[in-house]
Amino acid sequence: MPFRATIVFLTCVVVTSVAQEPTKEPKDAGPGLRNMFLNTSAEQAPIHPSKEYPRVWGVAVDWPIGEHIATIVSLADGSASVYTTGTFGIIGGIGHETVRTAAKKVVKDADRYFDDSTPTQDFSYPSPGHVRFFFTTFSGVRVIDTEWASLSGRRSKYFALFDAAQDVLTQLSMVTETR
Repeated sequence: MPFRATIVFLTCVVVTSVAQEPTKEPKDAGPGLRNMFLNTSAEQAPIHPSKEYPRVWGVAVDWPIGEHIATIVSLADGSASVYTTGTFGIIGGIGHETVRTAAKKVVKDADRYFDDSTPTQDFSYPSPGHVRFFFTTFSGVRVIDTEWASLSGRRSKYFALFDAAQDVLTQLSMVTETR
């Protein structure tokens, strides 16, 4: 799915979707799952360091879309999900090879940016006009905050990582459309 098509797709589903399973507050489900991911250790996952994943075992990309934020989550085991601050989400992509491949690529790619990231315990959403990359590592959570304009204009050095995360979203979208 091309870059602009993905933006249009996400904008539409965030604005028009209804949660799959009713909860007391459907809009709280995505932020709750995101928070649970960011507070989960590798041992709890359970994921262990390997040659392919020496430092980073998971990535969450917070991407503002209108008044909402989409969080694309990828893990070294191939798990992938999308959570939003709205009522839309996609969980459980690990059952599809294309999703597993895309998720693993994001995590591998994140290791190249490890030294650019800083340790954090602040899991707040990005400020307007920014995107945040959270790396869950074997030694804690790290973050990179960058401007959306530089990513969307393909000028950011983090564009390749954003593009890889967007591929996770594309693959998740494709498998949910076929259901």
